[in-house]
Amino acid sequence: MALFRWLASAVEAQRGHLFPWVPVVLGAGIGLYFALLREPVPAEYAGCLVAIAALSVAVLWSGARAAPFCLAPALLLAGLCLGGLRANLVAEPVLGFRYYGPVEGRIVAIDRSVSDVPRLTLDRVVLERVAPDRTPTRVRVSLHGDQRWVTPEPGLTVMMTANLSPPAGPVEPGGFDFRRLAWFDRLGAVGYTRTPVLVLAPPDEGAAGLGIHRLRMRISAAVQAALPGEAGAFAAAITTGDRSGMGHETLEALRASNLAHLLAISGLHMGLLTGFVFGAVRLAMALVPFCALHWPVKKIAAVGALAAAFFYYLLSGGNVATERAMIMISVMLTAVLVDRRAITLRAVAIAAIIVLCLRPETLTEPGFQMSFAATTALVAVFGWLRDWNRWSVPRWLRPVAALVISSAVAGAATAPVAAAHFNRIADYGLIANLLAVPLMGTVVMPAAVLAGLLWPLGLSWLALGVMRPAVEWILGVAHRVAAWEGAVTPVVVPGAAVLPLFALGMLWLILWQGRARFAGLAPVALAFLLWSQAERPPVLISETGGLVGVMTPEGRALSKPRGEGFVALSWLENDGDAAEQLAAFGRAEAGRYDLGAGSIVHLTGRGAAERVEESCRTASLVVINRAAEAAGPCLLMDEAKLRETGALAVFAEVGSLRIVGARSRARRLWSGP
Repeated sequence: MALFRWLASAVEAQRGHLFPWVPVVLGAGIGLYFALLREPVPAEYAGCLVAIAALSVAVLWSGARAAPFCLAPALLLAGLCLGGLRANLVAEPVLGFRYYGPVEGRIVAIDRSVSDVPRLTLDRVVLERVAPDRTPTRVRVSLHGDQRWVTPEPGLTVMMTANLSPPAGPVEPGGFDFRRLAWFDRLGAVGYTRTPVLVLAPPDEGAAGLGIHRLRMRISAAVQAALPGEAGAFAAAITTGDRSGMGHETLEALRASNLAHLLAISGLHMGLLTGFVFGAVRLAMALVPFCALHWPVKKIAAVGALAAAFFYYLLSGGNVATERAMIMISVMLTAVLVDRRAITLRAVAIAAIIVLCLRPETLTEPGFQMSFAATTALVAVFGWLRDWNRWSVPRWLRPVAALVISSAVAGAATAPVAAAHFNRIADYGLIANLLAVPLMGTVVMPAAVLAGLLWPLGLSWLALGVMRPAVEWILGVAHRVAAWEGAVTPVVVPGAAVLPLFALGMLWLILWQGRARFAGLAPVALAFLLWSQAERPPVLISETGGLVGVMTPEGRALSKPRGEGFVALSWLENDGDAAEQLAAFGRAEAGRYDLGAGSIVHLTGRGAAERVEESCRTASLVVINRAAEAAGPCLLMDEAKLRETGALAVFAEVGSLRIVGARSRARRLWSGP
């Protein structure tokens, strides 16, 4: 009882500051759902709902001091149920085998693949000899070969001969699970074609959503025609969300200089656009005495900014990042309409709650984590500075100080998240952002708004001409900074506990009131300690059995110089290794690897099956990328077994090898049979 009274007193002291904890606890419940090793059964969901109802009743009957202790577990269970509900609502057929043959479908999205070729997402899919109830709702196909005969456009019904397969699982146990991402995107198969794409039917003019897509693509084409080259592709990306014109080299330069966030239509773009519209409308009305004296100018400007934000949201394609930014901007502008402070931690919390309720799966995505990390940190730091009596900056210096502080704070808040997800730190990212972001706010986004206003008059080229030098400067900064020595530092992938610990510590430091907030530094320090001690598996084996990677003193040695490039790149990036696949291939002799506790033989090529018996006599583990049978005391992992286990990690233990499969870790809706 004494402990409960102490806890109740501590929580009571936080009264008035507890609401921002609601999305934290709700998110913890969603995270718990995704961390489960098996899918909850209906009876368990029913038990959670009964518990939520009981806790809700307890809130009404308990005193104010006890209410938070009932609400917290109720929100935790609600988050778990939200995750499960969303996962079941988006359930669609997933292709269960490799398919080669005709593919028919309607284009709903166009982008570029990792290999820098156009990529189409199709719905209304028809596959030969596949029943409609087993046909994926959506498939994604990369276009290789000569495709000059057709210009892809949203709404076109097309046909091609393609190779399709189910979305791939993690490239290593515990790694990024593309199947989960594809599940929530309702993507049931991915693949490629090397044959020309044929048009079967023109766009359906009655489809409103696709009409917006076509408008986007027409605007993108017009922007790129007015601004040829990478400048036009960049301008099209930030105005319509169409990145298909961006070259791979430019994208890499933007990532290496920490400027890739300028391409994603998210909080920065929404904030700059709505800020410009809000300021412009308010200034224009303030210049008219009657309007300034008799009309609620500030609220009218907020409505105009909200309308501009909604149009920008539709024009950009309405992806998850833009939807999240739209929600945050809507909450803040609504606060202006009801005479509340627009930028507060409470407003950020409301936006987070809405996003988590609509799309619980975004909790696990880097976009959500980086967006809310930056926003929360910025609101907290500028709030502290506002309340700090010693904070005094001359008026003329405030814009510069705000830029430096905001860039430094946002960079520091998002750097650990970006490093954990992308295995790299852009060492000169602050410099690049200080050189590029001011032009985004003062030239690029205002010019984009003016281009939209001048478009009906056929004069948008005037605004785009103003935009061009600023865009070229930004791209020049990206290329120059990316070329500096040491521009990117690769980092090893952290363990599963690192990011949750880091988030918990930083949220405690920001949200808790009083000196006890500094206790949040302990989880942050523990997170970085665990990260510094992260160990990588000595041996990794791909799901196909065609690639093996063994850790050596020089780094991971790969079994072949090319092929399965995505898997190879992912392994090396997770190791914190910047080497290319070809360089990693030369680090050790391919074929046989000795781990001390046992040896591994990797068999590929013609005659591999005939060498299994001989290899089994001397090796503990034999890996082969085709069907085979064991003929000795070894453990044989052939094509069929690897399809069941997924990618493998092998660890050397005393006298034996311990093998962990990617599919053995969890059985979830998206895991496949």
